[in-house]
Amino acid sequence: MANDTKTGIDSFHKQKHKDEMVKQIITFALMIVFTIIAFVVVLTEMDKFFALPLLLLLAVVQVGFQFYYFMHMKDKGHEMPSLMIYGGIGAAIITVLALTLIIWW
Repeated sequence: MANDTKTGIDSFHKQKHKDEMVKQIITFALMIVFTIIAFVVVLTEMDKFFALPLLLLLAVVQVGFQFYYFMHMKDKGHEMPSLMIYGGIGAAIITVLALTLIIWW
């Protein structure tokens, strides 16, 4: 009976790791596609008013993928690093907004 339970737990963990690997491969493929799109946007010399927001959006999505999947921010036990990273992002946004306000006002 104990052996059957151990086999069930092992198969559960194997399936969980397999699912995690599939998600990471899909995320990696999406990041490559986003990078190719960014190169195409720059190479085709699109209008700057369209290209700049698109490139910034692609960059933000890629940073999100990096944090969430490759830095394992979605896993338990990473609350303090998550807090520090999100706090740093918040401070950076506030700094950029403040400097923008000072320069344009």
